[in-house]
Amino acid sequence: MIIVTGGAGFIGSNIVKQLNQSGRNDIIVVDDLTDGTRFKNLADCTIADYYDKDEFLSKIQANESFAAAIEVIFHAGACSSTTEWNGQFMMKNNFTYSKHLLHYCLSHQIPFIYASSAAVYGAGRIFKEQPEFECPLNVYGYSKLAFDQYVRRLLPTAKSQIVGLRYFNVYGPRESHKGSMASVAFHLNNQAKNDGIIKLFEGCDEFGNGEQRRDFIYIDDIVNVNLWLFDHPSVSGIFNVGTGRSQSFNDIAHSVQRVHPLAKLHYITFPDHLKGRYQSFTQADISALRAVGYTESFHTVEEGCAKYLDWLETQL
Repeated sequence: MIIVTGGAGFIGSNIVKQLNQSGRNDIIVVDDLTDGTRFKNLADCTIADYYDKDEFLSKIQANESFAAAIEVIFHAGACSSTTEWNGQFMMKNNFTYSKHLLHYCLSHQIPFIYASSAAVYGAGRIFKEQPEFECPLNVYGYSKLAFDQYVRRLLPTAKSQIVGLRYFNVYGPRESHKGSMASVAFHLNNQAKNDGIIKLFEGCDEFGNGEQRRDFIYIDDIVNVNLWLFDHPSVSGIFNVGTGRSQSFNDIAHSVQRVHPLAKLHYITFPDHLKGRYQSFTQADISALRAVGYTESFHTVEEGCAKYLDWLETQL
């Protein structure tokens, strides 16, 4: 049995779908479907059972067993809004909840693979999994860093796999429910399709118009890393998951223009409320991931966007 928390979300549902494609249907999905529209991410997936996140937490806290032995918990569930400033809510969802799952896994020796975030690095220019480079800009990033720090204290004595994955800028199918937190590729495609205008920020920091750079990683690459770790239970630690190269927002805009050639690119004033709270540059140092044996290549923006935009065209 495999458990995927946040299984109706962006990363979680893609993990479920790829597990199905590999022949695994014995999957428990855990999520919060208060927003019922998110069911769409699971409509073409096969699962064995579903638990509301609070019901699942109650079972975990009571140390209850499940119908079958649990092979792994992919903990993708979290509040991922970088603009959410309710710290009590954020820490309860991202820190305390994760601690309960972690200790359950440790007590039952169940592999635990969880979502961290590149938001832990803030506005730094070095993205390496070391404390001296970690300085989040928002409470979301802090909630992820706090749990990573907690994990670091337990890793030396852990008897089962614990892996934290610091995702960089993920884009791809099944993210539309994220609204304003959906990827740049998603929003630019909608702008081009609906308005014929692609809007990017004017220059900020030392970057020119639209030249702010991020490590954009396609969702299939994220899922591949998760499933590789599932197949390598001796690997534990906290790892960056990006492509290892930064590309500009302009690169995404140009990929969108290949699909919508009449769309015009327009630069808008950088908003005051994001000044000092915005990552103008990210680029994952993936040497630690490579060192433990992960050798697969990653999509470029051009390759990933081509696949994603083709997929979007098939959606109603």
